[in-house]
This record gives sequence, C-alpha cells and structure tokens, in this order.
Amino acid sequence: MFSLFYFITFGSFVAFTVYLPNFLVSNFELARVDAGLRTAGFIAVATFIRPLGGWLGDRFKPMYLLTGVFTIYTIAAILLAFSPSIGLYTIGSIAIAVSAGIGNGVLFKLVPMYFQNQAGIVNGIVSMMGGLGGFFPPLILSIVHSITGHYAIGFMLLSQMALASLVLVVWMYYHDRLKISNDVFKSTGQGIMVTHPNGKIIAVNPAFTTLTGYNEGEIIGKTPSVLKSGKQSPSFYQKMWKEMKEQGQWQGGEIWNKRKSGELYLEWLNISTVKDEAGDPIRYVASFSDITEHKKDSKVSQS
Repeated sequence: MFSLFYFITFGSFVAFTVYLPNFLVSNFELARVDAGLRTAGFIAVATFIRPLGGWLGDRFKPMYLLTGVFTIYTIAAILLAFSPSIGLYTIGSIAIAVSAGIGNGVLFKLVPMYFQNQAGIVNGIVSMMGGLGGFFPPLILSIVHSITGHYAIGFMLLSQMALASLVLVVWMYYHDRLKISNDVFKSTGQGIMVTHPNGKIIAVNPAFTTLTGYNEGEIIGKTPSVLKSGKQSPSFYQKMWKEMKEQGQWQGGEIWNKRKSGELYLEWLNISTVKDEAGDPIRYVASFSDITEHKKDSKVSQS
C-alpha cells in the first residue's frame, strides 16, 4: 500500500515535471519560456513542500494527513480532466504539487512506524515504486491522447487511483484501531468475557482460559452460569443486575466461581454495559482476576 501511495505522490510529481512543458505548449499554446517557468513553479512548490510534509507527519496523525492528501488529489485530477481554462488548470496543478509534496514527506514518516526492523529495504522498495510512478503516467497520457484526442481519460484515471488510495488509507486507519483493541484484549492479564444481551458468551481472551480452564471453543455460545459455584444466593445476582441496569456497571465485587476442573476460586469482578447510540445495551463486558491466594494471605496476616 505504501508503494501504491508513493507511486501516486512521487510518480505524479515526476510525471508532471516531464509532461507539463510540452502539454502547456500544445494544449494552451503558451510560449515555451512561459511553459518552462510554470513547470519550474510546479517543481518548486512540490519540492519545498516535502519537508513540510515530514514536519506535519511528526506532529499530527499521518493517516489523517494522507486522507487529506488523496482527497485533494481526487478533486484536483477531476478538475484537470474537464480541460479547464489555464487559470483553473494552474490551480489544479498547484493543488497536486502541494499534495505530492506533503504525501512524499508523510510516507517516509509512516514506513519506520510499520517496519521498524526493515525500514531500509522497505524505503528502497517504496522509492523504487515512486520512480516507476514517474515513468508510466506520461506514457498513459500519450496513449490516451493518441486514441481519444484529449487528456480527460488520463486525468480521470489519476483521480480514480487517488480515490482508491483514499479508501485504502481510511481502511488502514480503522484496521489499525481494531488491531490495537484486539492486541489489548488478548494481552491483558485480567480475564475478559464479552456477552450478548441475551447472556450468550461471544468472546473471551487468553487470560480467561488461563483462569477458568475453558478455551474459546468450549465457552462461546454458553452463558456465564457455567462458572457459577453455587455459593452466591439468587438475591446476590438480583442486586447485581439491578445495579447494572441503574448505573450501567457493577464494579469491585468479590464472587466465588468454579473452574472447568471443578475447583472453586474467588475473583474480583467488574462488569460494564456497552450501549448503542440509542442507549440500548448491545453487549456486556466482564473483567476479573483471581484473588484467592491474596485473600488467604490477608487472613494469615490478620491472624
């Protein structure tokens, strides 16, 4: 994905640098000196904006910045596809220059974040794809122009590639957030059990298996009642669920439960309600830890 992003950002920079002089002369009938100066302006903007992209990447979330970069790319390329006047074409080209510069800087901030031990080789691959990105667009624009007589389809292809990259950036952002949540869920030392409002267990973490002896395949679809020790009275659970409904959580409760082996253990239990936008419960999350030994030690200390 980084190769694709750099293929577009650095590739379009190189492609516009190569293609703009002849394009401006043939399409807008500008003098060669004028076309050269405008191309130099494009190069200067894209080049000097690049460190700004790295600076922004150090201070803000890079994925947010890439979202903005490819949004501007998509809009600017669509503008160019409609063969606007030289004024609008200049605005579209400068927008692409700014986006290319920021995108280039941000991408080299992202590579070591995702590839800490392989940053060198990954940067090499990504840079290679950027070079290829500068090679292909001029050829595609020339082929499209020779077939259709104009450049609209070529610029629309650029806009669609930018739009596809925008979708991928958004997907990566939310995938990363889910991965972080999943890593926390799996690595925490407390047992975690997630249930549907109907009481059926829908997820447990590895610590749950360690503490109870039930693995994921054995417990999913069952209710937490399989863990009941029988030492709590019905009134205990009634009071617990009454508090859950009133406050949305039940915290800091000692409760005796039973492992798969039949061994009883004392746990410290917290239960929270996850609600939807309408305020209705969509799942319950219970986190617990085994305090049996701690309780025994406390009694010995007191005696």
